Amino acid sequence: MAEDEQSSEGVVPDVHKKIKAAFEAFDYEFNNTVDVRFPPIPEDHLLQAFEVLDKDKKGYLEPEELTKYMTKEGEPFTQEEMDEMLTALVDHEKNRVYYKDLINQLTVDPDM
Repeated sequence: MAEDEQSSEGVVPDVHKKIKAAFEAFDYEFNNTVDVRFPPIPEDHLLQAFEVLDKDKKGYLEPEELTKYMTKEGEPFTQEEMDEMLTALVDHEKNRVYYKDLINQLTVDPDM
């Protein structure tokens, strides 16, 4: 049992590092805050934020995985907010959130 406790203790700091890295992608002024008005975000920054959470580099997040990050860390979403978001984001045939497709929908080509 002590071995299980040691391995789980190492996971928590790793998750915190990944979440912090994802947060920093949106902390433009480097003051540990994120402007909720969300100025245009470069596509590569969005991709980096999702890739931090996608540790296996699968190209998608499972709804449960995204829900865990969004409801347990930082300023958490409510379950109702997550349900609404997942309704719009999840590929319901495969039960996955393909974040590259999502990024394409969220960003605008500046040359257009």
